[in-house]
Amino acid sequence: MCTSFKSELLGGVHDLDTDSIKLALIKASPSGTYDATTTNYSDVTSDESSGTNYTAGGNVLDSAAISVSGTTAIVDFADETFADVTTSADGCIIYNAGQSNKAIAVVDFGGTVSATAGDLTIEFPAAGASTAIIRIA
Repeated sequence: MCTSFKSELLGGVHDLDTDSIKLALIKASPSGTYDATTTNYSDVTSDESSGTNYTAGGNVLDSAAISVSGTTAIVDFADETFADVTTSADGCIIYNAGQSNKAIAVVDFGGTVSATAGDLTIEFPAAGASTAIIRIA
C-alpha cells in the first residue's frame, strides 16, 4: 500500500467504491523501483507494459466491495482480465483515475507473468482480514 494513499484516505481524497480505480501493468524488468513510496500512476508510465491489445493506463477495476472483517476494514475487487493481449509484466499499480491518478498500491508479482494472444488475468486474493488486497487494521 502506498504511503501517500494512507494520508490521502484520512484526508477524504479517495472513495474506493465510487471513484474510477484502475490497474496498470508494470513491464518485465522495469528500470525503476516501485513500492510504498510511489505516489502517482505517472511515476510508472515509463515502465508500463505494452503490447498487442494492451491499452496504456490499464483497466478499470470492477465490483469494488468495502467490508469489515473483525476489526479490519477491507476492499476487494473482481479479478481483472486483460483480454486477448500479448504482453508481460512483473507487477502492477492500482491507482485512482478519478483523483488525478493518485497511487493506491503497487504489487510485485514475484516473477514475470505473460500472455501471448490470450487473456492475462490478475486474480485478487480472498477478501479477508489477513488476505485482502487493501486492508486497514
